[in-house]
Amino acid sequence: MSLRKILFLTRAACCKGIKLQTTNFSRQNIVLLSASSTRFYSNIGDKIKDNKEAEKVDILGRFFPQSPPSGRDAEDVQKEQEKFEQEQKEKSKENEKNWRRMKIGFAVFGGAMTVMGGCLVIEMGAPRRGDDGQIIEDEFSHLPLPLQYLRRTWKELTFYEKMIKEPSREKLLPDPLPAPYQPTYTLVLEFTDVLVHPDWSYQTGWRFKKRPGVDQFLQTVANSDYEVVIFTSENAFMIWPVLDKLDPENKLISYRLFRDSTHFIDGVHVKNLDGLNRDLSKVIVVDWNKAATQFQPDNALVLKKWKGADDDTALLDLANLLQTIAMSNVKDVRDVLRYYAQYDDPIAAFRDNQRRLLEQMAEREREGKADVPLARSWLRPFTRR
Repeated sequence: MSLRKILFLTRAACCKGIKLQTTNFSRQNIVLLSASSTRFYSNIGDKIKDNKEAEKVDILGRFFPQSPPSGRDAEDVQKEQEKFEQEQKEKSKENEKNWRRMKIGFAVFGGAMTVMGGCLVIEMGAPRRGDDGQIIEDEFSHLPLPLQYLRRTWKELTFYEKMIKEPSREKLLPDPLPAPYQPTYTLVLEFTDVLVHPDWSYQTGWRFKKRPGVDQFLQTVANSDYEVVIFTSENAFMIWPVLDKLDPENKLISYRLFRDSTHFIDGVHVKNLDGLNRDLSKVIVVDWNKAATQFQPDNALVLKKWKGADDDTALLDLANLLQTIAMSNVKDVRDVLRYYAQYDDPIAAFRDNQRRLLEQMAEREREGKADVPLARSWLRPFTRR
């Protein structure tokens, strides 16, 4: 038993020594590897990458086989590349030429504008001369010569701006005629979308559609103690021929006023009735644009804009309203117009008032007939002659 124990212990000791040596050897290798230079690891990594790339190339080559380019293909590729480079050079040269031309164009334009501006200042800023050729002094004569020319030029430019924004004259209509010949009331009518409706197409150009009843309306108001004035925000050259068609003998329309007689304010052509040279208590202006009558809103009868409907009867009702005003001898038409200004559609309101008035008159007539005595009604057939 003692011999077996000795052998067992000896074997165990030898095995432990071998294990320890192996462990120490492996630790030593680990130390050596950790102490080795970075170059050792990098070389290993490069080799691994090279192997991977080689394997990748081999894989791509298996799925996408490529034949080595021939000499002719290489020449074609080189020619295409040279052609592309030549085109790029030509484009760059062309861009440089265009840019040079553009700069020359800007320089010429700037020079031309400078010359034109100088000529404008010399022409418009020169002092005025009398019939004898002598210079007429003005409010700029005491200033230095360059400032004189600049101030006079600016004054002329603002004068032209004033001509655009303000009426061409202060008195738009002549003085009224003597009493027997001058109508009592003045009716100012907008032309577009009140009497006619403009329409434009590629085939016909501009055309004007007459509103239903316009001829009868003009005849009625012209014969009802009204002085008819067409006052429109349109240009004269476009509207004048149409007015000649509406009134070829110039018997219905007394005067014609156009855009040059309006004030241009905030993009709207405003009609100033003060320039009509008439008593405003007897002036009625009919328009669809409320902003066009903002100077004298109490004189305005604002209608709905007519858009070309064929079943429209507004002008006939308007003629009845104007006839009623004239026959009633209204001293100040602004009282009537203020009343109808509270309605969105004054013509419809007048139509309702007229209907109620007729109903009241019919009812009074019925009441009057009912109040007649019975004897009088019985004797009437016998007392007639």
